[in-house]
Amino acid sequence: MQVMQVRPSHPDSYEQVFHRVSHERFLLPLRHAASEEVRHDLAAQRLERAIGVIYRPETERVSHYFETVLPKQFDGTSAVRPLDDRDNEALDDMHPLKT
Repeated sequence: MQVMQVRPSHPDSYEQVFHRVSHERFLLPLRHAASEEVRHDLAAQRLERAIGVIYRPETERVSHYFETVLPKQFDGTSAVRPLDDRDNEALDDMHPLKT
């Protein structure tokens, strides 16, 4: 095991948005947000960072970020589907995580 320091989140990422929230802990209903403003803001496509077993800071933007609309990705009630061969095929051949 190796503990690594990760770079600050990308300015255009959901992570950065959540870091700017003034609450230390919060629950965010992604598909049923309480206000129209929150629903609108969550509907914007942003970057999401994924770091697993491999972390490559030198290629972080291309290897650890992907574009998503968070409420379309997670609904808060369904289990997350594991990646399969179709997901790997969607990666560019030069992508560092392509197998």
